Amino acid sequence: MFKKILVPLDGSELAASILPQVEDLAKSQQAAVVLLTVGNFSSMAAMIEAAPRFVEETMEALKKTALEKMEPIAAAIKAKGIPVEFEYREGMPAQEILICAAEKGCDLIAMATHGRGEVAWVLGSVAEKVVTHATVPVLLMRVIEPQPLETKRELFGGP
Repeated sequence: MFKKILVPLDGSELAASILPQVEDLAKSQQAAVVLLTVGNFSSMAAMIEAAPRFVEETMEALKKTALEKMEPIAAAIKAKGIPVEFEYREGMPAQEILICAAEKGCDLIAMATHGRGEVAWVLGSVAEKVVTHATVPVLLMRVIEPQPLETKRELFGGP
């Protein structure tokens, strides 16, 4: 059914939490995996004119770090017999995810998203944009990050 699965990763544990499910799906479908990291430098736009060399060096360092983080992830997936490649792009994350999916011929985009508080199905803005504009199926895994209880009152309902 699926032949190539795109997995956007931002370096966070949350984003990587979907990898076991992707590996299982890729094995069962005999699909390849494309890992993607997007460097989003929009917040550095004002600095580009003021200090272009600094920005260029910073962008290169961030790219190198991103690729170094992705190499062991790709190696672990490959060790399980799953074809894997990785991409690094610069730009707006949602847009680059959609472009990469089209260019690489991915027929599924798989990503983790936050579950926040009482709002049960809040999507991150990147996930929301991908779901809204994707031309292929998008598998979202909602990850709920545990929140620490701060008082005895919360634990026991008393004073």
